[in-house]
Amino acid sequence: MHSARSTPPALLGLSTYLLSRIGKSARGILADRLAQRGLRLWDMAVLAALSDFGPHAQRDLVVRLGVDPSDIAKVVDQLTTGGYVERARDPEDRRRVSVTLAPAGRELLAELDAEARSVQDELLAPLTPEERTLLQGLLLRVHEGIG
Repeated sequence: MHSARSTPPALLGLSTYLLSRIGKSARGILADRLAQRGLRLWDMAVLAALSDFGPHAQRDLVVRLGVDPSDIAKVVDQLTTGGYVERARDPEDRRRVSVTLAPAGRELLAELDAEARSVQDELLAPLTPEERTLLQGLLLRVHEGIG
């Protein structure tokens, strides 16, 4: 783990640097835990999008998640093979593939959410519950400003 003592103070004074380091650490820990299940972060992202927003055309997942079309095809293929999503051609437009969350996908997403919250708890352990709530609100405001 990167030590704060070895980091130049000029960098520690930059919120953008701290956000980047913390984000990289969080992503790495969660990615490692997902990899133990043979999954990637994109798998979780697709399941979350389908859970939160309902069925999607595969090409709409590309836009919503900002992922390359060939990558989304691989993710959806893997999730379909695992029984986590169902894919069907639109009868009105055979080029359009609709992707729906299967019950097993909803169960898997609940498990992955618990895993992500565990990682979050580890990373935010130095903060009180009130500080965590404040941080969440501030990060959400920053996120909305870039989106």
